[in-house]
Amino acid sequence: MKILNRLILALLGLILTMPVWGQRVASLKGVVYATSFGKQETVPFASVYWLESGTYMDCDDKGAFEFFKVAKNDVTLVATAIGYTRDTLVITPDMTYVEFHLKGINELEEAVVVSKQEGNYLSRITPVKTEVITAAGLCKMACCNLAESFENSASVTVGYSDAITGAKQIRLLGLSGIYTQMLDENRPVMRGLASPFGLSYIPGQWLESIQIAKGPSSVINGVEAITGQINMEHRKPTAEQPLFINLFLSDMLRTEANIASSLQLNQKWSTVLMGHVSTDPLSHDGNHDGFRDEPQTLQFNLGNRWLYYAENGFQARFGFRALKDDRIGGMMDYNPDERTEPMEAGPWGSHIENEGISGFFKLGFPLNEDNSRNIAVVGDYTYHKMNAHFGNRAYLGDQNSVFINVMYQDIPNDNHRITLGVRNQYDLFDETLDDVISSTLRGETYNLGREENQLGVYGEYTYTMGEKLSAVLDFSADYNNLHGWLFSPRANVKYSFTDQLVVRVSGGRGYRSSNVIVDNLGMMSTGRLVKFGDPQHPQNNASFLGIEDAWTYGGNVTAYLPWGYDESAYLSFDYFRNDFIEQTIVDQEWRAGETWIYNLSELSHPQSYTNTYQVDFSIYPLERFNVLATFRYTDSKVTLRDRGLVERPLVSRYKGVLNLQYATRMNIWTFDFTAQINGPSRLPDFAVKPGESSYSPVYPMLFAQITRKFSMMDVYVGAENLTNYKQKNPIINADDPFSADFNSSVIWGPLMGLKIYAGLRFTLWK
Repeated sequence: MKILNRLILALLGLILTMPVWGQRVASLKGVVYATSFGKQETVPFASVYWLESGTYMDCDDKGAFEFFKVAKNDVTLVATAIGYTRDTLVITPDMTYVEFHLKGINELEEAVVVSKQEGNYLSRITPVKTEVITAAGLCKMACCNLAESFENSASVTVGYSDAITGAKQIRLLGLSGIYTQMLDENRPVMRGLASPFGLSYIPGQWLESIQIAKGPSSVINGVEAITGQINMEHRKPTAEQPLFINLFLSDMLRTEANIASSLQLNQKWSTVLMGHVSTDPLSHDGNHDGFRDEPQTLQFNLGNRWLYYAENGFQARFGFRALKDDRIGGMMDYNPDERTEPMEAGPWGSHIENEGISGFFKLGFPLNEDNSRNIAVVGDYTYHKMNAHFGNRAYLGDQNSVFINVMYQDIPNDNHRITLGVRNQYDLFDETLDDVISSTLRGETYNLGREENQLGVYGEYTYTMGEKLSAVLDFSADYNNLHGWLFSPRANVKYSFTDQLVVRVSGGRGYRSSNVIVDNLGMMSTGRLVKFGDPQHPQNNASFLGIEDAWTYGGNVTAYLPWGYDESAYLSFDYFRNDFIEQTIVDQEWRAGETWIYNLSELSHPQSYTNTYQVDFSIYPLERFNVLATFRYTDSKVTLRDRGLVERPLVSRYKGVLNLQYATRMNIWTFDFTAQINGPSRLPDFAVKPGESSYSPVYPMLFAQITRKFSMMDVYVGAENLTNYKQKNPIINADDPFSADFNSSVIWGPLMGLKIYAGLRFTLWK
């Protein structure tokens, strides 16, 4: 109604003043530019506010705008964009063209500033091939959490680890997400016990952008990136949004609320407070197998971040986050409060409780006036506790982790940058697994705890020759108290043959220590006993496992094409390969009723590799109409005991994505449609019945959403899985869950059918 009233008043004013406007209406055109770290570019879709009239306009994809004004009075215009400070101009009656020049919000030098407002785009600047999902991209779907933020990307595939717990895992370059380093504003996060559900602990509406970097990246934040890095940029304390509220409700009564408040207390201090609560209160069994299709959940999440910026350039960023998560899965009539011993006297169920708290600080010390030499200190502490039951199995884990990184950076000129640093990662794990299936199937009680410390020194040299060439050379030497010396060389090179043709190549080595239970949580929801080593050399814990060690190399060619409405189309082709020297193998196919865990290097002729090919294409064929198409093909193989080299199970061979988005003028209405085609994956031998195919079927997924924009609020409705496609019989032997044949970990497709949802996003601008 408010917008309608304004429209009526504007029309009346136009009619009543037509004689005057006939002589005094003037067109004011302009462009919004931004400067960040010495680079100037236009800011697509920035917002320009006319203070006197209370109206605003969104720039086009080239940062341009046009207002019509009465040439009689001065007017005040303000330009804003996420990730930048605002700029204010007073416009005199004789002015017909203006330029705004925004400045990037001050960050530590190693952080990434994202300014573009397209939903998904490929970064032109970075030597590493990087796909960026902006705040606009996160609004293309509900994106309740990070796990639901990749549906428009073929680079990242998200699926369930099992049909019981609701744990979701990503795949990048055809490998599990445990080989992807997760970063929160360039701090390593989501490690260890938090990894199975960590994707659901990051509300999508807390994020400003996501950067997906494929292949070996910088060693500054550690050497755990094997397939790549995913960096999350949260809402900033300096954002011009003192209040943001997001509400969400689905037809299954999944309910979610997010709130964020960015406050500038004075010129030096600012803070952002973020809160989240979500619940899945209902039990539903759409396939009638007696088990909940998704667990009942209740999650609370609270975060607070601060920024102090002194006049001499010193910066301090610090904050904390706390979470509590409770999830109940299993048979429909399972109630953890009525759990019996032994459990086979009652229904099979799963109850998982997670709680954690983390804190961080980032300090930046300029050593000269222009900050070309500086020292940064980053610290992070994480505590996480998981108490879980899977039928008769019991798992209890505690994690305390401390990360410290001290780096020195010198930028002698525009061509060279040198970073030297020392970092230390300390992890204390206390883990116990009581491996009991039933009164007749009882395994051992495993103590899987460990104290691990990794101290490293590193160096990074960056050479830049304008827009033509960027080369980054990294080397890290780490000493691990459990695995000895680890050396990680890496290189990333970008060369622009022309402004329209960019080639990138990269290669490097990565390491990670496995947390075998939480890395493979799906195996807990089976009737298989856990075994370590081999029958000739059985182990009673996981200390014999080596550190996972892999080389990754590949390249990318991107062509920017003068096609479409704004001549900003691009076509990109990737190829990457992972080769493991050592890997922790979790094998359910060797012996019936058992899951064997062993080192890849123990096998004869050990091989584990993945080849990934991907094509991306984006174009605006019409004004405000974007077409994004991607296709990824994966060839992934691994050596298994007594099997030799086989196709890695449950890895989709290919995935195709087509995203269409159309917005009306001023983005009043936005229409999004996404179609996916998901290729086959090899099924484990025990999941294939005689006469059936050993591969999962090819299946589609369709998503749609409509968003209506008001002055301070967006209202959206949408649907997921429009074809209502579901994996048939996702739980093997569901009618006898306390037997050795029970298995819920063979998941290759969606567990839920059609889902309809609605929500709103309210933003109060400063």
